[in-house]
Amino acid sequence: MHLVTWDVVGSVTFSQPIGYLANGRDFDGTLGNAEKAMDYFSWVGCIPSLDHWFDKNPIYRIGPPGFGNITGISIKHLIDRYQGSDSDYHDPAVPDFLDKFIEAKNASPDTVNDNQIVSWLMINMIAGADTTAVTIRSAIYYSLKTPGVWARLRSELAAAGLTKEQCPLSHKVTRNLPYLGAVVREALRYLPGVSLGLERYVPSGGQSLPDGSVVPENTILAFNPWIICRDKNAFGADAHLFNPERWLQTEDETKEQFEERLQVMNNADLSFGGGSRICIGKHLGLMETFKVVSTLAVLYDVELAHPDKDWKIINSWFPRQEGLEVKMSKRT
Repeated sequence: MHLVTWDVVGSVTFSQPIGYLANGRDFDGTLGNAEKAMDYFSWVGCIPSLDHWFDKNPIYRIGPPGFGNITGISIKHLIDRYQGSDSDYHDPAVPDFLDKFIEAKNASPDTVNDNQIVSWLMINMIAGADTTAVTIRSAIYYSLKTPGVWARLRSELAAAGLTKEQCPLSHKVTRNLPYLGAVVREALRYLPGVSLGLERYVPSGGQSLPDGSVVPENTILAFNPWIICRDKNAFGADAHLFNPERWLQTEDETKEQFEERLQVMNNADLSFGGGSRICIGKHLGLMETFKVVSTLAVLYDVELAHPDKDWKIINSWFPRQEGLEVKMSKRT
């Protein structure tokens, strides 16, 4: 899944996969470096002063490995686009992010230059893959681990008339499947792609809390998506369990009751952040997750290789999972 999401970022950014899936491994070390960087960011994000002693130390730098490979890839693709030497894989009629970045430069040359474009390309690649892989892995693992979920998902796909001849499945179709949507939302809730504090400054005048206390202005508040997404007041008494049905209307609920309950959950859902700082890659990540999970379910019979064994989650800026081992066979 990690290889897939990084390749997808390459495809939408400059119309060419980076090559991880074709090679079957992290052939240039970029994915490993990204994990080390996320571990570093988790520490300095909590204790910012450490960054001055480590990564920004003027005498001897002790920081995460750099993203030189990503920089090189970005610069190469920008040069190839200018020179027209990428015509074997890039179709101008199907614009990618790089096309849009160059359009921005042409429209606003005083504010957008080539350095800015390279920066945008790098942000796309560094920030657009890891969290999506987390969500896809969670959707698959918890659906297989929780009795009845994977079977119900496959039943919904079959009832929608989706077949292997249609794969990879269109997001236009899959995004309207209610149970698939519930599985994806529950995967995001159960293990958000960012599971450490999201910081905000308290605005002028302070912030009143429900208990009547007031937090002074300019105070830094950190909201932890993992903790908030386990809030029983918002998500029910079984918030500690993986239960996609919570996102669907129950038989004993009226439409108005369900919409009221759903609104409470939506307000507490910080899986993509919230407000003006919500993740700008949300829709791309959701599209990938819907397409990958549904396509795998249609094409393959999938089961956990060790159903009695739990996987391992490593707490970092982006949580990492280890141990999603499955048995797969093509469906007839």
